[in-house]
Amino acid sequence: MRAIAGTEDHPHARMSLSTALATGPSHAYLFHGPAGVGKRTAARAFAAELLAEGASDFEGARRRTLSGTHPDLTWVRPTGAHVMRTQDVDEPVIAAATRTPFESSRRVFVLERVDTMNDEVANRLLKTLEEPASFVHLLLLTDAFDLVLPTVVSRCQPVRFDRLPADRIAAELEREGVDPESAAACARLALGNAARARYLASEEGAALRADADRIVAAALGADDRGAGEPQPWRGLLDRAEERRSAAEGAVQEECRTRLLNEPKGRDRAALEKSFEEAARRDGRRARTEVLDLGLTLAALKFRDLVCLAEGAHEAALDPGGAEALAASAHSRDPRRLRAAAERCEDTRLSLQLNVTEDLALDALGFRLASLVGTA
Repeated sequence: MRAIAGTEDHPHARMSLSTALATGPSHAYLFHGPAGVGKRTAARAFAAELLAEGASDFEGARRRTLSGTHPDLTWVRPTGAHVMRTQDVDEPVIAAATRTPFESSRRVFVLERVDTMNDEVANRLLKTLEEPASFVHLLLLTDAFDLVLPTVVSRCQPVRFDRLPADRIAAELEREGVDPESAAACARLALGNAARARYLASEEGAALRADADRIVAAALGADDRGAGEPQPWRGLLDRAEERRSAAEGAVQEECRTRLLNEPKGRDRAALEKSFEEAARRDGRRARTEVLDLGLTLAALKFRDLVCLAEGAHEAALDPGGAEALAASAHSRDPRRLRAAAERCEDTRLSLQLNVTEDLALDALGFRLASLVGTA
């Protein structure tokens, strides 16, 4: 059986996809599992095998698929910051799936984050999922299997990707030069996400961890009136804005490069508009990712403090980091520390609803202070 890149640590996925190549692939697959464990890598590698099969230049077809330039590969990412829109699937998938391949015997469509698909988008896609042309294969990806609509799940063959063991991630980080203690902490805090662990071990990731610690420390150090450090979340918000600006700048630079030899006219204007939309989308997503991870880290810090308070040091994800705040949390009720972690999670989820970030984070600060700010 042919091995598929990205499935090395996932026996179920490796068996499912290798068997599919040996006996004939299904028309639709749902790759599900935690973020950062290899789903995208596996989807691209599987697509490469599907599109290269029967090609006169097998390696050339594989290489172009892996680089994203094969004409019969369509890769769809939601254009909304938190939702997939109908325009994401109407022409790129539903209409395109009725047209014959350009050069391969197949067409492959990869759809990311299908958990962001609402009923309207799913209903539009159902016929393509149920009765696609014989040459069509759809690979759906999600980090949140429970949020994928049942009507979509039932029409796909599930391919499970498991959470990566922390020691495996830590070993990889150490091979990349990260010191063992930091590698172990980042691997555990990443909750099985190797890409996230690598980010947390970077200079920027360390700064983000410090931003999260500042939020927790300010809450623990608050006085009876709940007046801790003013706006302890400001560093997190500023870092999110920096990431948004950098993401937009990268798209704008790509746009400038593409437009160098593009003649003026309707096509140029359309290209400029598409890049503007992409810049806004990538910027929003980058900003959201920073806020999301920062609040996740704050919640995990409170969780670790609960572990220390209850004598379960071995269960702490980052015991060294928690120890630095343990004195401030001394004599705090573990139930209140647990509630503080839940408040961080609630705020993280609320930011996905386009609430005002400053107000939401300010409210979080007051709630945390009221929960854990006094012994």
